[in-house]
Amino acid sequence: PGEAAPLADRLRPTRLEEVIGQNHLTGPTGAIGRMVAARRLSSMVLWGPPGTGKTTIARLLADAVGLRFAAISAVFSGVADLKKMFAEARDHARLGQRTLLFVDEIHRFNRAQQDGFLPYVEDGTVILVGATTENPSFELNAALLSRAQVLILNRLDAAALDTLLARAETVEARALPLTPPARAALVASADGDGRFLLNQAETLFSIDLPEPLDPAGLAALLHRRMAVYDKDREGHYNLISALHKSLRGSDPQAALYYMARMLVAGEQPLYVLRRLVRFASEDIGLADPQALVQCLAAKDAYDFLGSPEGELAIVQACLYLATAPKSNAAYKAQKAAWKTARDTGSLMPPPAILNAPTKLMKSIGYGRDYAYDHDAPDGFSGDDYWPAEMAPQTFYTPAPRGFEAKIAERLAYWDGLRAERRGGG
Repeated sequence: PGEAAPLADRLRPTRLEEVIGQNHLTGPTGAIGRMVAARRLSSMVLWGPPGTGKTTIARLLADAVGLRFAAISAVFSGVADLKKMFAEARDHARLGQRTLLFVDEIHRFNRAQQDGFLPYVEDGTVILVGATTENPSFELNAALLSRAQVLILNRLDAAALDTLLARAETVEARALPLTPPARAALVASADGDGRFLLNQAETLFSIDLPEPLDPAGLAALLHRRMAVYDKDREGHYNLISALHKSLRGSDPQAALYYMARMLVAGEQPLYVLRRLVRFASEDIGLADPQALVQCLAAKDAYDFLGSPEGELAIVQACLYLATAPKSNAAYKAQKAAWKTARDTGSLMPPPAILNAPTKLMKSIGYGRDYAYDHDAPDGFSGDDYWPAEMAPQTFYTPAPRGFEAKIAERLAYWDGLRAERRGGG
């Protein structure tokens, strides 16, 4: 690239050894390093966050093993473009030159378009290298995945990003106009994206500053990069899973961090509240009956106040859930009861506990000999409420924690009275 090219292009590596932050793949013992050493490439999908080197690695792979490089973007291309690329690759194959076909944003091709790659990958017309920021398990056909290795690129860490800045300073032959704390803030603002970092550095190089910027001056000059978070993609599910498991593990600090990640990145607060309500029933239940009340109160408070004031109520609910005693006894009871209901079909309850609003129903025994609990000693009859064809079941077993410990005491008390009164009868 010429001097007028963007800094990121001028710093693009020319050899695999120059790629930063992906040594687990490009190093001598990495999957890519081994393939290059053997000069035998297989089709692959490069999966990683933006700005981590997917396009660069694809270009360098073709150079390293002497393949023709062809590139296409799924964002701007369709079936006609693919057919043209495959035809050109077949023509070159007849002349003894194989083609590495790089497909950027491969997950944007639909399932039928992805199937179109299969015959050309199988017969060796192209070696496919796809790039995606999305989880291939969800976005790519199983048939395509079975023919390509999935190689995961790491988010660039602070050391890798700092190395990029050092290379930029070498190319520009001058230091960035930043104090050390501002330089660290610049690296942090990139959120692992090397391309974004170099674009920010290029902006700083283009400005004539009387003195180095401190973090406040840097923040005023540059816009901070928004966190990578697609509400209908894997990042969304990863963070809600992390929030749920942090709550279950009674770690309020981690739970608050993951919830903040979601809300700062633009997640709808009501979605977060729905997940907290579900958690209150699934993972706390009757160990602390107030957990569900707190979540619904937070929802009402957020509806009343809106953002940003109402978000404090969501924080309160999150902290309450994380610090509450945990029990999934109600959740397990629901699953067990639902299964038994499906398995047992339409068994009739005991006639004694059925209402008898008509003479016919009374004549066939509905309501006969019903033991009214309030008339019994201790307000408890100890009667059998199960269908005659079914033995009594145990779906709900309280945890020995929180309020459920008291529930367990009550159940044990009633079980004792039931055994005593049935035995006496």
